[in-house]
Amino acid sequence: MTYIWSRNAFLFISAWFLLGGVYAQGTAESRNMALEGYSDLQGRTAYQPTIQKQGNRWIAYIGHHGDKKINPLNGKLEDNGTSIIDVTNPKKPKYLYHIPGEEGLAEQGGSQMVRVCSGANLPKADKNKFYMLRVFGNQAHEVWDVTTPENPTLITTIVKGLKGTHKNFWECDTGIAYLVSGNPQWRTNRMTQVYDLSDPAKPIFIRDFGLVGQQPGAGGAVPTQLHGVMSTGPKGNRVYFGYGTNSEGIIQIIDRDKLLNGPKDPTPENLLYPQVARLDMPAMHGAHTTFPMSHVDVPEFSKNLLGKTRDFIVVTDEAIQKECLEGRQMVWIVDSTNEKKPFGVASWTVPEKSGNYCSRGGRFGTHSSNENMTEVYFKKIMFFSHFNAGVRALDIRDPFSPKEIAYYIPAMNKNTVVLQAPPGAAVANLPYTEASNKKAIQTNNVEVDERGYIYIVDRANTGMHILSLTGNARSIANWEAADK
Repeated sequence: MTYIWSRNAFLFISAWFLLGGVYAQGTAESRNMALEGYSDLQGRTAYQPTIQKQGNRWIAYIGHHGDKKINPLNGKLEDNGTSIIDVTNPKKPKYLYHIPGEEGLAEQGGSQMVRVCSGANLPKADKNKFYMLRVFGNQAHEVWDVTTPENPTLITTIVKGLKGTHKNFWECDTGIAYLVSGNPQWRTNRMTQVYDLSDPAKPIFIRDFGLVGQQPGAGGAVPTQLHGVMSTGPKGNRVYFGYGTNSEGIIQIIDRDKLLNGPKDPTPENLLYPQVARLDMPAMHGAHTTFPMSHVDVPEFSKNLLGKTRDFIVVTDEAIQKECLEGRQMVWIVDSTNEKKPFGVASWTVPEKSGNYCSRGGRFGTHSSNENMTEVYFKKIMFFSHFNAGVRALDIRDPFSPKEIAYYIPAMNKNTVVLQAPPGAAVANLPYTEASNKKAIQTNNVEVDERGYIYIVDRANTGMHILSLTGNARSIANWEAADK
């Protein structure tokens, strides 16, 4: 008998072994998604990718969790910080520079978060420069000049002496930055410090902000800490805050103008003044990423008198515990058309049985979505990192019924490590099994660029994979909007 081998046949055989309980190192799994390029990121554990077009080049900035690795560019042992990579040719990424971060391991060190703005967009910046906003571990927020990515220079430290940082948001057209911080005077490690960075060299503090109960001098229980922020800028006049990761999640819709120009003393009344709505999630779910999609035409309702155009928030939880020792963290679609009464209308998760994911090792569940609103994908396709289930692409043209259209699970390699137990696991005395000591892909974050490439980075040191859509999934995107 003659066998005709193809890429699909290879993936079928891989899937057959997988369903039999064997997950072989060195085998990638995919559907409607292809690998274009790869960088090992110097074997560093990675968190946030941001991709910026700079002149004729495309540059990827990668934030890292804490650890120490040798930098082959200079031979030095460096604390994980920020990797800078030229991805102009996605098939041949070129590692340009590594900026060391804070000493420490995992969440206690590194430089997880990174945003980049062009001076041509920032109102008061040098129009010929590019600027990078990053955290320095849990201590500080910094601005760097990355006009020449091979030679970045520190411009200023915006604020230091903090007790926590996380996923910032920077409006490049206005310069307003929402810095997730741990002001030592506040009762939580993560709240918001709003700054005007329209001139990145001269930061202007605007205000501190958080949930009632987090402010200095408050009593009672402290609400769950902030995780991330997304803003629609002055045009949309809304800021979306996500609190919590895998428990006690809160989604907060804020009037941007009232936040920036209203009373700023952190009294309960002033903290509530800009709030449009607050949606408390079930106890076992969080709000890692809150991605707004406004003015969505819903095809199913096209003949209805009311409700044919609606607003949504795509909320993504973060899986924390290994081996599914928590509630399933997943994607939730919230209808916010009536902002004062947001409600959930859909959810999505990878079926566990499709890959025996709870026993593969590492975490299984969502972590984050892409945050770039490029017209190539916006309101059509979203991408979600799913730890040991890789990255998943969803058709969200009908937010009431999201459908998976593509996925990619990278192969493990020589750099892949066993993900360490999350904070608090020993205290909770969780019943880990043999799977807790297995190496597994841990796709941590995902981002896209205006060309339509998809970038995923791995928490377990596997590196960065650059992907593209193929097959029927590719036909959904708006390729006329792609920057070629």
